Amino acid sequence: MAECDTDASKKMHYADYKTILSPSNGMNIYRGCTHGCIYCDSRSACYRMDHDFEDVEVKRNAPQILEAQLKKRRDPCMIGTGAMCDPYNHLDEELQMTRQCLSVIERYGFGVSILTKSSRVMRDMDILKAINKRTKCVVQITLTTYDEELCRKIEPNVSTTFERFQVLKAMDEAGIPTVVWLCPVLPFINDSEENLLGLLDYCIKANVRGILCFGFGVTLREGDREYFYQALDRIFPGMKERYIESFGNSYICNSPNNVRLMDIFGGVCKEHGILHKTDEVFGYLKQFESKSKQASIFDRF
Repeated sequence: MAECDTDASKKMHYADYKTILSPSNGMNIYRGCTHGCIYCDSRSACYRMDHDFEDVEVKRNAPQILEAQLKKRRDPCMIGTGAMCDPYNHLDEELQMTRQCLSVIERYGFGVSILTKSSRVMRDMDILKAINKRTKCVVQITLTTYDEELCRKIEPNVSTTFERFQVLKAMDEAGIPTVVWLCPVLPFINDSEENLLGLLDYCIKANVRGILCFGFGVTLREGDREYFYQALDRIFPGMKERYIESFGNSYICNSPNNVRLMDIFGGVCKEHGILHKTDEVFGYLKQFESKSKQASIFDRF
């Protein structure tokens, strides 16, 4: 499951931070990414990254900062990572910051939910199993495009959809629950029934616990929009003009097939017992579980 190595994967710089956990217990070890997905919302200007997106900012001493914060917590909870920037970008193969932070989370008895598009998550299977044995570990995988050739065009430097499906199956075999993010689905590019049914078939075969879908479409705003349109000009000539004509400067760009696809999505999920209502899936991700009757706060020290 090797990912493409690019010149962008070699760019990085360190920055000093005092904290790493957000008020909602989210953790981002990196700012920026090397995966090159053409639609990435994290490129948006509102996030105020003062560096090139591919020049990844690494939070210096992230594991030590995390440990200092967890030591102060009276009760364990779920720690989330990957919502902003993928914790398994190319740099992590060498830096292993994500593995170090997972080790801290496991040592202090907290749960974790990881969101990634990378098969590198398999490297840390031993720690994920250890966390899941004691509390709860959820691996979240983003799937957008069933067609492998198309996947390589819109998500060029990361594991293909089939490789991510293999990760989902491996996690299921290890007893680790999974959640799929079915987004974004790009209007006029992969917003077809065939694409949706292919992705849902993967989810069914991998026995995923839940699927997050916010509608079939893509969000575009300053920073993200410009990069996306440049990619469309390069990969799908004429498609940018179709987007401009259809959506103007709208933030939410829903597929004209949205209603039909949402009906299919909801029906398949209900049939197979897959969580699919947004509040239910997020509730599951945030719910901390203790599986050991012997576990106590003192086990963390």
